[in-house]
Amino acid sequence: MPTTTKTFDCVEMKNRIQAERWAEYQRRKGEFASYVDFINARVKDSELAQAIRQKAQKCSTETKE
Repeated sequence: MPTTTKTFDCVEMKNRIQAERWAEYQRRKGEFASYVDFINARVKDSELAQAIRQKAQKCSTETKE
């Protein structure tokens, strides 16, 4: 199988996203007791996280039956 050339740097992407989150927290830190609370609020509002929770809840319910 031929190798493909990556078009992005994973480490750079991670660092960039973490810097963006930190900057957003710094702008909004008056709304949260801690950085953890900020991250938890972002996850709670995330459509992806909600979809994952719904799927997990459905799987959990199915395995209990």
